[in-house]
Amino acid sequence: MTAAAPLSPLFCPLTFRNGARARNCLAVAPMTNLQSHRDGSLSDAELQWLVRRAAGGFGLVITCAAHVTLDGQGWPGELGVYADHLLPGLTQLAAALRENGALPLVQLFHGGVRAPRQVTGLVPFSASEIPDEPEAPRAASEADLERVIDAFRDAALRAYRAGFAGVELHGAHGYLFGQFLSATLNRRSDDWGGSLAGRARLLRRATQAVRAAVPDSFLVGVRISPEDFGNAKGLDLDENLTLAGWLAEDGIDFLHISLWDAQRNTQKRPTEHPIPLFRRACPAAVHLMVAGSVWTAAEAESLQARGASIIALGRAAIVNPDWPQLAVNPAWEPRRPPLTTAELRERALSPVFIDYLRTRKGFIAD
Repeated sequence: MTAAAPLSPLFCPLTFRNGARARNCLAVAPMTNLQSHRDGSLSDAELQWLVRRAAGGFGLVITCAAHVTLDGQGWPGELGVYADHLLPGLTQLAAALRENGALPLVQLFHGGVRAPRQVTGLVPFSASEIPDEPEAPRAASEADLERVIDAFRDAALRAYRAGFAGVELHGAHGYLFGQFLSATLNRRSDDWGGSLAGRARLLRRATQAVRAAVPDSFLVGVRISPEDFGNAKGLDLDENLTLAGWLAEDGIDFLHISLWDAQRNTQKRPTEHPIPLFRRACPAAVHLMVAGSVWTAAEAESLQARGASIIALGRAAIVNPDWPQLAVNPAWEPRRPPLTTAELRERALSPVFIDYLRTRKGFIAD
C-alpha cells in the first residue's frame, strides 16, 4: 500500500510563542469592504463576509482596517474600534469567527492625511504639512500624538475584551504610521522626525503601549510596507529591516509585510527577495506574515520555503472562500476574476462590497 504524501506545512497547525494556535498557516488579509454601519458598528453583511472565510478553513481572519479614533477614519463604511458602544458587534464577530475555527484579529488603523474631512468633518493631520496632497493636512501636535498612542492602546484593550485573539497595527500603505516613517513626508525636526529613530517613534510608542496593556496571551503584530509602492512613499528597505528588529524588541508576535507581488525581488536590491531579509531581521519566535498576489498553493508554499510563516490571501480569498479546504488537493486550481455579481453574492459579498470591487479593473464580469 502506497503511503500518503505528507501534508504541506501550509496546512499544518501554527503555534505562536504565547501558545496561541491557528489550525493552519493561512490568513484572510485585511481588506477594505465598506460594509460597516455609518458609526463603525458591525453590520450583518460584514459579519457574513468574514465568517464565510472562517468556515472555509482559514486559520486566521483579520478584519479590515478599523479606526481607533473618529478623526482617523479613512472612508465610509469602515469598521470602528474607537469606543465601547461598538463592543457588542465586535464581540459577536470574534465569537462567530472562533466558532468557525479561526483565530480572529482586528487591524487597528489611523488614516492621518488619508482620513479626509468629508468623512471625519475635521482637517486631517499628518507628520507635517504636505501642500501637494489633495487635502493639505496640518502637522500633528504633541497632544495629537499622545492621544493617538492612547487610542491604539484603548482599541487593543477593546479588542481583547471583545474576545479577539489579537490585533495588527496598520503601519503599511501610507497611512498615519507610514507618513511618520516616510523620509519625504515627515519633515519634522523634533523627536518625532529626522532620523529613523524619530520617524519610527510613533509606531514604536503605540506598539509598546499596546503590548504593555494586553496580556501575553493576546497577539500583537504590525503590518509594514517594506519599500515604496502606491501611497507608501519615502521608505527605505534597510531602514525597514532595522525597524523590524526594533518592533521585535518591542514585543510583537508577528510582522506582516505587504508586498503587493510576493514573488518579486526588492527594488533596492534586485537580486534579493524580501522574505529572507525580514526573516533574518526578526528573531525566530516572531512569525513573518506575507501578502501579495498569492493565488495557488504552490505560490504560497514557495513563500514559506523562503522563510514566511503565514500566508495572507486577499483577492484569492474573496473569490475562493474555501481556499484552505480546496487547495489541499494539488490538482485544484483557484477561481480567478472576473466573476459575476451573482457569483460574488454566493460568496457572501454584499452589494456595497461588490460595487466597491467595480473600481478594481477586470474583477467583475457584468
